[in-house]
Amino acid sequence: MGIMRFNYRSETLGRYVDVTVAYPTDSYCCPPSKGLEKVKNPMPRAAEKARYQPGMKFQTIYLIHGGGDDDTLTYRYTNVEEYAQRNHVMLVTPNITNSFGMDTQYGVLYMTFLTEELPVVIQTLFASSPKREDNFIIGYAMGGNVALGAAVNHPERYCCCVDLSGGIGMNMDPEVLKKELMSDHFRNNFRLYNTTFGEPDQIDGSMADLAYQVKKHREAGDPEVKYVVVCGSEEFIRQRVENDVRVMKELNMDVEYICAPGYDHNFRLWDHCLQVALDEKLPLKRQAIYPEN
Repeated sequence: MGIMRFNYRSETLGRYVDVTVAYPTDSYCCPPSKGLEKVKNPMPRAAEKARYQPGMKFQTIYLIHGGGDDDTLTYRYTNVEEYAQRNHVMLVTPNITNSFGMDTQYGVLYMTFLTEELPVVIQTLFASSPKREDNFIIGYAMGGNVALGAAVNHPERYCCCVDLSGGIGMNMDPEVLKKELMSDHFRNNFRLYNTTFGEPDQIDGSMADLAYQVKKHREAGDPEVKYVVVCGSEEFIRQRVENDVRVMKELNMDVEYICAPGYDHNFRLWDHCLQVALDEKLPLKRQAIYPEN
């Protein structure tokens, strides 16, 4: 994989932000040329590789990190580069800090950044296909709820969402989030939660009210997203995740639930599930998209 850490000034966030971008470069080589004929040690098996071509695009997965992590940790703790390489997809991981992917009550618009600004920047400056069918969002832990919230609020952006162990932040049942915001645990030990989401009476009808958002977009005739929700059988947030799945099924959403036996809330689960998602669950073309196509 080719990998870079792209840093730019986000108009939405009002600051410079780091974004890790990975390309499946090992699967491609340059077209024959007189100069390349002189290369004594060409790329291994170059004759079997697809060619670089101006204007080629890649399907793109927005990969959202967990709470306390940054845009690099997923690549250091999992083999997701390998999975992306063999499936010919591009990865984009923005550093969204401990934001829960929300347009927060303290004034920083992370959801707007993630779903409105970032895709435009990536599709303009990088070889990312702008078509909805070519864009996906995956997240783990906090990032699982961010991925879920982004897909529900902006179904026009992504054709598929994978929520891995999403047990904190936005969820499908607003009553659960309200109870959390009223609890002594969050008010006393994790005040960032309330300063992000606001008071319980601000949830109904907001972007954090995902059941409401599903109904609103359905009434508007917007496209439906395919969801895959995963939780380890030993995870402490299993009840919350399965409650999300219950609500999704009641809303007739296209959702597949996987309870991974023996797995807990850690990178052992997330590495395994990233492999399954890319190899099996996402509708990937597994090749670059050339201009003539």
